Amino acid sequence: MRLTEQLNFAGTDTQPLLRQALKFFVRTACFPAGRSLSRRLPVLIHVLDLVGTFAFAISGAFRAVKYELDLLGVIVLAVATGIGGGIIRDILLGSLPPNALHNETYLLICLVGALIVFIAAPKIAVRWDFVMLADAVGLGVFTAIGAAQAELSGAGVFTVMIMAAMTACGGGVIRDLLVKEIPAILTSDFYATAALIGGGCFVLLRPLQWSPDARLACAIIVTLGLRLIAMRYGISLPKVKRLPASPSELTQIRKAAKKAPKISEQTSPPK
Repeated sequence: MRLTEQLNFAGTDTQPLLRQALKFFVRTACFPAGRSLSRRLPVLIHVLDLVGTFAFAISGAFRAVKYELDLLGVIVLAVATGIGGGIIRDILLGSLPPNALHNETYLLICLVGALIVFIAAPKIAVRWDFVMLADAVGLGVFTAIGAAQAELSGAGVFTVMIMAAMTACGGGVIRDLLVKEIPAILTSDFYATAALIGGGCFVLLRPLQWSPDARLACAIIVTLGLRLIAMRYGISLPKVKRLPASPSELTQIRKAAKKAPKISEQTSPPK
């Protein structure tokens, strides 16, 4: 059976997929056979980081398809989505030049993703479930990397969580703002919340004397697992309800309602 058929969220159960993902990370990251964790996990994370960057670039390029942008527009949105979050993180933490600009591999991956979407968007669209899985992996890896970078800079618990979410979601925010949309993380999907929880796991496990590599693996697993579950069951945060009128109008209505009984008493005929 093809991988894209196995990962069809619409028609299959995600629980086996989630178990496979957890087993993969536990076996390859937490209990590597024949190698120490400190030697094998960085290579795995780097590979998954590149996969996530490619998936983010694909999603950004498809936003350009939605608005029928030209080739430059496709490239801009792909690059912004793929490396935007990491650039924001490095700037805020004072790590200059940003790693995504210092290591041109990330930029090249974004360009490749943009060109692939520009040429073969219809063929990719029918396999979107695979792209979403890669995007979830990228979310987990970006979250762990963002948390680790923030901790190395001496940031506190909440700052580490924010930097983790910023790394994972910042590119998508830039993408949405470039096309004049409300950022998707503010309106739908259990996306940024999963990154915040994953970043919290990374930093809160430090008092338990877990090694940085083990905490990285845990952050990836937690974030990826939460995202897969949310995708499978359509989980999202509750939304605030729209007011029937603006606050100033509602205030005027309230004041008018208070004055109405007094006016009726003054105008009523005496008995």
